[in-house]
Amino acid sequence: MKKSANKRAKLFFCLWCMLTLCVSLFTTAAFATNADPITVVNNLSDFIFSAIKAIGIIILGWGIVQVGMSIQSHDASQRSQGFLCLFGGLVIAFAKEILSTIGAL
Repeated sequence: MKKSANKRAKLFFCLWCMLTLCVSLFTTAAFATNADPITVVNNLSDFIFSAIKAIGIIILGWGIVQVGMSIQSHDASQRSQGFLCLFGGLVIAFAKEILSTIGAL
């Protein structure tokens, strides 16, 4: 019993040493640029809206699949869920365009 605990402790220590060595050897300095802070915020906003758009397209695709399965099985409740998912995915996918159209961005 004591040998296996000792082996685990040695393994944990070796893994910890390897992780520490990798972190110390493979780090690089991150230097700030002369970028305008507004540009940085706009780039972050574009990235976030791109991620939201990708999620919306995934939901839109799932809604299309649900509508197709509901048409095949003649299930009205699944069809309504599919259309809700489809329209929700459309709204999420085009959230940035909708917000810019109404003047919120």
